[in-house]
Amino acid sequence: MKHGPPMTAPVSPDIISAAPPAVTGIGGLADRYDGFIVDLWGCVHDGLKPFPGVIDALMRLKARGKRVLALSNAPRRAEAVVAGLAELGLAAELFDAVLSSGEAAWQAFARREDPWHASLGRHSFHIGTPRNASMFEGNGLVRVADLGTATFVLVTGPQDDSLDIAAHEDLLQAVRARGLKMVCANPDLEVLRGPARLICAGALAQRYAVLGGDVRHHGKPDPAIYDTGLGLLGVADRSRVLAIGDGLRTDIAGAAAARIDSAWIPGGIHGVEFGIEMGALPPLDAAARLAARFGALPTYLIPELRW
Repeated sequence: MKHGPPMTAPVSPDIISAAPPAVTGIGGLADRYDGFIVDLWGCVHDGLKPFPGVIDALMRLKARGKRVLALSNAPRRAEAVVAGLAELGLAAELFDAVLSSGEAAWQAFARREDPWHASLGRHSFHIGTPRNASMFEGNGLVRVADLGTATFVLVTGPQDDSLDIAAHEDLLQAVRARGLKMVCANPDLEVLRGPARLICAGALAQRYAVLGGDVRHHGKPDPAIYDTGLGLLGVADRSRVLAIGDGLRTDIAGAAAARIDSAWIPGGIHGVEFGIEMGALPPLDAAARLAARFGALPTYLIPELRW
């Protein structure tokens, strides 16, 4: 889920020749790993329903005693993510733990363990929709409607799903004029909800940074969220952990930064660039070229999360 403009560094022929192997499903990889970190949106579901084969694959992993962590850049608390999964027919029992970028941000607000977060104050102006209200519960934050009384800005997404970045320009300029710091609770730039592409908080934070604003992100690809996730996963040996996701900029680059193997689903957020649907694979050289442009070469290619 989640990409921005590709990196423009030259693509080495050595990278192309080292294209990751394609596998038909995770069944052939299950014995190599003890723990699996799975992305949600674009990997497990499309925002409307689970992808075919996902529930079966997760149940098979659990039956073999594998540990499974759902790691999402959702800008809401982990318990809210679990509730959302249940609404899609994905039972909590499919996962040993769930961690979200929103949860990481919530914890940072509650703990104030570093000088940057400690400096934020408690009065936050929210850029996002009411469905992310869990970010303001129980951590000392006070949500304010007047930007003039805010000590910082929390962005969880667009003010309305139908809006683009340009529709937020006046607001971002006003935030910048006040010199407020911004916390981004979802580094994704865009997401697919069914066939529709929607902007995410990361796109707004990216624009604010261009305006000169001070931004901190929580979530993938930051290695810190993988450190937390690995603790929840309960697998100490990183060589025995596999991350599965569709976003090169977040899922695959994040796994590489955390020094764990990854399986990339090219038909997710990047499917339009290849002209393929979920469940299909592009030519290996094309996949390697795009991965190299993002500086994120996966360990494997996989058509979808299936056994």
